[in-house]
Amino acid sequence: MRIWTIAAWMFVLTASGCFSPRGDALPVHTYQLSVDGGSDEGLPVPADGPVLLVNLPQAEPGFETQRMVYVTRQFELEYYATNQWAESPARLFSPLLVQSAGRTGDWRTVVALPSSIRGDYRLDVAGVAVRQEFLQRPSRVRMTLRGQLVELKESRVVSTKTFEAVAQAPSEDAYGGVLAANQATAAVLTQVTSWLQSCVRHQPECNR
Repeated sequence: MRIWTIAAWMFVLTASGCFSPRGDALPVHTYQLSVDGGSDEGLPVPADGPVLLVNLPQAEPGFETQRMVYVTRQFELEYYATNQWAESPARLFSPLLVQSAGRTGDWRTVVALPSSIRGDYRLDVAGVAVRQEFLQRPSRVRMTLRGQLVELKESRVVSTKTFEAVAQAPSEDAYGGVLAANQATAAVLTQVTSWLQSCVRHQPECNR
């Protein structure tokens, strides 16, 4: 009876993925956030233009991890077991944001913090969340974040805005979510850079 009990527990642990007698764990797939950036040159840089400092984006609670998040019902976050990001989406978004803002031609330079370079404006990004939603078919990936632009000389908040983009997944799996996440990321980058342009040019769209 004792031998049967031990064997039964080993079967349960193996079936649940907590224990494998052969050590043959499923391979983990790791992905990047990436966008088709086109030319890296961008528009001409103004010699007397302002300098933008970009703080490291902060993740929404539950999204600080490399694990890929999906949703099958409202308010509940679930995570893929063998699919992950190379870093948290917030960290992967940071260099893409710096590169995208630097191509617009509105800034003398765009620098990721920490840095010893003195800036004229600082961009703070928080609430970064990327999730694949299986609330309908086909599934969709939703990316959200909040941006705040601060004028540093007078420590004045210029504008605060929430951004969101949704992209349809081409397949009902993690890789389909990756492809859709890259589309949503590109859309959010376009929104953020357009907002920054309107703010630095003192256009009314900055606060809309």
